[in-house]
Amino acid sequence: MSEENFYPMIVNPLFRHYVWGGQSLKKVFTEFEDDKSPLAEVWLLGADNQIANGFLAGRTLSDVSKEFGKSLLGSELAKKNNNQFPLLIKILDCAQRLSLQVHPNDEQALELEGSGFRGKTEAWHVLEADSNASLIAGLKNNISKDEVEQRIRQGEILDIVKSHSVKKNDTVFVGAGTIHALGPGTLIYEVQQMSDLTYRVHDWDRPETDERPLHIEKSIKVIDPDIDVKILHFDPSVDTFTRPLVKCQKFILEALESSGRTVDLDTQGQGFHILTVIDGELRLIAGKESISLKKFQSVLIPANFGTYQGSGEFRALKAQAL
Repeated sequence: MSEENFYPMIVNPLFRHYVWGGQSLKKVFTEFEDDKSPLAEVWLLGADNQIANGFLAGRTLSDVSKEFGKSLLGSELAKKNNNQFPLLIKILDCAQRLSLQVHPNDEQALELEGSGFRGKTEAWHVLEADSNASLIAGLKNNISKDEVEQRIRQGEILDIVKSHSVKKNDTVFVGAGTIHALGPGTLIYEVQQMSDLTYRVHDWDRPETDERPLHIEKSIKVIDPDIDVKILHFDPSVDTFTRPLVKCQKFILEALESSGRTVDLDTQGQGFHILTVIDGELRLIAGKESISLKKFQSVLIPANFGTYQGSGEFRALKAQAL
């Protein structure tokens, strides 16, 4: 097995049937059409996904990252992440509200959970939204840390959270420490750190269970009341193939749009790219490889791959770890 032979990697998605999910994703993932349980999340690409093509087929990205971190991730990212795959791409069908929750940063995760845990910074891109769709992100102005604790303990946290109306193509950055809740009536693309650390503050009167506990004390410690969340609205007047959406300490998220032209892309040997088609069909040309990607399919371009091309009529999102 040679690192020089790395190639664009397609992975098998993973599926999560949580209580708040809906039926919309079954239109694309038709193997679940006859399953009446909610399909809440599809994990399109992350550490636990198995590679579906090429000589690495059957191995997880976690496994390959540990063995070939420098070539897959890029030398700086491999060193920074100790050869662990750092990002997770999801699609979420929010038929009901997700729990009101917060995620720690890396330092808080280490302090509260111990060695080996990461924080969780994420960003959302709204793929579909009902006419009255909204989400919660952040707190109202001039709320102190003491008041946050008081409101949580008294069951009054909903009185001070900030609600945002959202529509298709809106983008929201959700840094660690941001109290938030998605849905209902939204279909969401999410890019996040490869972490599942979630501290629930409130769960809309759903019964608390071993699988869905509340985390009051930890939530109080990590909520940052000074975070001011802004919604990035799509500007149709901007005519460009690449549209920047989010840049933070953990990742870059960009939108790619094409009406038939062929565009050159390049990892420059610095970091991997994850392309996810959200509309149309993308033809990926990478060396001798030609891959057709349809709606909600993702591909990983390893850091050491370099130049490749995208063509066709499509809209896609490109995530890159930092």
